[in-house]
Amino acid sequence: MVSKQTKGRRFPLLPLRGLLVYPSMVLHLDVGREKSVKALEKAMVEDNLILLCSQSEVNIEEPGQEDIFRVGTVANVRQMLKLPNGTIRVLVEGVERAEIINYTDNEEYYEVFARELPEQPDTDPESDALMRTVLNQFEHYITLSKKVTPETLAAVSDIEEPGRLADVITSHLALKIKEKQEILETIDVRKRLEKLLDILGNEREVLELERKINQRVKKQMEKTQKEYYLREQMKAIQKELGDKEGRAGEAEELRAQVEEKSLPERVREKIDKEIDRLEKMPASSAEGGVIRNYVEMLLSLPWNEWTEDDLDIAKAEQVLDEDHYGLDKPKERVLEYLAVQKLVKKLKGPILCLVGPPGVGKTSLARSIARSLNRKFVRISLGGVRDEAEIRGHRRTYVGAMPGRIIQGMKTAGSLNPVFLLDEIDKMASDFRGDPSAALLEVLDPEQNNTFSDHFVEIPFDLSNVMFVTTANAVHNIPRPLLDRMEMLYIPGYTELEKLQIAGRYLLPKQTKNHGLEDGQLTIEEGTLLRVIREYTRESGVRNLEQQVAALCRKAAKQIVSGEKEKVSISPDDIKDYLGTAKYRYGMAELEDQIGTVTGLAWTEVGGDTLLIEVTVVPGSGKLILTGQLGDVMKESAQAAFSYTRSKAEELGIPSDFYEKNDIHIHIPEGAIPKDGPSAGITIATALVSALTKRQVSKDVAMTGEITLRGRVLPIGGLKEKSLAAHRAGYKKILLPKDNERDLKEIPESVKNDVEFVPVSHMDQVLRHALVEQAAKAADQPVQSLQ
Repeated sequence: MVSKQTKGRRFPLLPLRGLLVYPSMVLHLDVGREKSVKALEKAMVEDNLILLCSQSEVNIEEPGQEDIFRVGTVANVRQMLKLPNGTIRVLVEGVERAEIINYTDNEEYYEVFARELPEQPDTDPESDALMRTVLNQFEHYITLSKKVTPETLAAVSDIEEPGRLADVITSHLALKIKEKQEILETIDVRKRLEKLLDILGNEREVLELERKINQRVKKQMEKTQKEYYLREQMKAIQKELGDKEGRAGEAEELRAQVEEKSLPERVREKIDKEIDRLEKMPASSAEGGVIRNYVEMLLSLPWNEWTEDDLDIAKAEQVLDEDHYGLDKPKERVLEYLAVQKLVKKLKGPILCLVGPPGVGKTSLARSIARSLNRKFVRISLGGVRDEAEIRGHRRTYVGAMPGRIIQGMKTAGSLNPVFLLDEIDKMASDFRGDPSAALLEVLDPEQNNTFSDHFVEIPFDLSNVMFVTTANAVHNIPRPLLDRMEMLYIPGYTELEKLQIAGRYLLPKQTKNHGLEDGQLTIEEGTLLRVIREYTRESGVRNLEQQVAALCRKAAKQIVSGEKEKVSISPDDIKDYLGTAKYRYGMAELEDQIGTVTGLAWTEVGGDTLLIEVTVVPGSGKLILTGQLGDVMKESAQAAFSYTRSKAEELGIPSDFYEKNDIHIHIPEGAIPKDGPSAGITIATALVSALTKRQVSKDVAMTGEITLRGRVLPIGGLKEKSLAAHRAGYKKILLPKDNERDLKEIPESVKNDVEFVPVSHMDQVLRHALVEQAAKAADQPVQSLQ
């Protein structure tokens, strides 16, 4: 307790950081704070006395009254010395304790009104006994501690005043400021000695513990292994503190994670078994890291995590329409899935395959499906994957083993029912490392994927709630067993009007925002966009169209930033100034009727295209020459067309020995591009007849169909894409096989309004519609056509 006194006087105050001064102590202090320097100067001017009080927190630069202890030591300033760095070194001697009554109003330095607390002499036998006990404990402390020299004990033993003895011993102990302050605030000498005795007892126990730890470490240590010694010392300390260490610590940490997660029983049993193995392994074992990685992977998988499906069909339809124009069939399929899900509550995820040329929005449609269902979305690209382990993972026996892409995707999703996009499924390959498409058979089978087995995970994982969406450019590259497991949704190319709508509604606003243009700064007329579509792009999708729109936005941004214009408006006449000369001629149809030249329609992985077929008849010995990078099937179609022409030579007015006296050269331009397939049969036959009879072929006609030796026209595939290509090229009539008449319902109305579709079942009908000289005779005959 602080003794009560009524007297007091003013003292300049010097707050100390991390230091405490007792009465009778003499020591040097370095003073740098401006207020502290002025307080010292004030003390030197008057009676050399200054009050030293410690701060409660070391890091406070400008302490307030509440940051300074109330009890301190009045000290006599013996000497002051200015150092080169601007600080002052001062020699002080503690005189006696003092208690701050209040602070005076002084802005230059700390000044307080304090009362001195003189020490009462206490020389009774009990105090003597306490002094001896304290000295005895201090002697044991010095024996255990290496921080206090034996000479200190000799100096302390000569002190006869019990209060001073307590102060001096406390000053030599490695205590916190608050503990030393407690000794300073204890005015009663006997209580001060008792408190010091408790402190010495505690310190002695700590030192004994340190000695035991050091002895234990030394037994386990090799003399030359310093690092090993440090690690073992840490282990010993952790053991005394009760902390787990090494493998036991790792196991405890993993068990805590297991408790936090909701796991199926079979998974929990597997993890517990692996953790038990890990705990028994020595710290130096490399397999311990493999087991830990395995357990962490199992804990990171969504065994029981779900997202709640948003089963609002109207909202889902709105989301799909916001993101994509057209694509009615895929949208309808998603809404059907939602409706059934709402009725049955539990439905195995469907596996949809979106097939179509590049740039039609297959990947972005999958993302929109996830948004409409309120599900997580995961995408992995299968293009170029040729290792089975990419799908099923590696077994844990391999160095660097990891799970396959399916399990990694589920980990990324964090739920059991995401929308999982397998992009470019037709671009997979196989080699000596296995066939990844075969590994996908289990993933994409709704009857099997509820127990999908990954080589790394080993535990069957449920994929039955995942909505798998795959994308492909061509179906024929997908293995048949894999194809059977998927529901095909064909996404054809866009018509001119659809591209115009997409550019205006989606591409232009998106690119305007991406290029930092504000509303009203860039105006592109509809006619300008139409011209970009016709003259600067030739594609089924809109990817190149988006690139051209981005180019317009870039050039507009440059004009605005350079100060040429505040607002940019691009009309159809201005388009050359922004994009240069047109890349394509709109309306690729021939400008006039030609002999021996016919336009066929082809389907490629990037959509439909027109195919010009040329035939030239020259004197020779009956050779049939085929050029233009033709595949085997197309060569056979040419042979079939040639044989049909020979069989019909007399009816067509062709000399029966034309094949003996002439060489016939069939050429398909763009020879660098490989071409194959049977659908050019009637086109080649028409070109042959035209060249041999010198009859012109109508410039407005394009055709597609396979031919037999008897002249029958067989059905073909990809009619919609081929029709869109003919429409883009400006053809007005398309001849198609009679059996493909049912596919006309897939053709957009905007194409039907511009193009006449004529179903044909025999080559005779093809020639009547294609050859100009025959057109007049055919006018009186009924021709089945659909508009």
